[in-house]
Amino acid sequence: MTALSPIDPELWSDGAEPHLMGGKLPSGEIIFPMPEGDAAQDVEPYKLSRHGKLWSWTSQGFLPKEPYEGPGSGEGEGPPDFVPFLLGYIELPGEVIVESRIVDATLDDLELGMPMEFCVVPFNNRNSTFAFRPEKTA
Repeated sequence: MTALSPIDPELWSDGAEPHLMGGKLPSGEIIFPMPEGDAAQDVEPYKLSRHGKLWSWTSQGFLPKEPYEGPGSGEGEGPPDFVPFLLGYIELPGEVIVESRIVDATLDDLELGMPMEFCVVPFNNRNSTFAFRPEKTA
């Protein structure tokens, strides 16, 4: 099996402990994602925290509109066999609120304010994407 390519190589850092990459404005405000082109002028790259709290969530219970190519899209191989997935907003305290897929959980597992941690997961058979999952407790 070959390694999956990031869906966007600018969204997170490489390494054993990858981080989402945001930006720090001259005012000190943290933003995500990092802007591109002229909008990135004067914005300092900023590694976001890998840990946050669940702020809000929902289940994506139907196939998103085109050009969706994620899990269950069929990816050109016949009719889709769509599997619902979880989406949420993760508050990275003192930084920003990030919209993300939620993995390794069911809708019934999720609770307001629960600790979440960043991870990189397969998106389709070519790419990886970022997600958050409930934080493992020792």
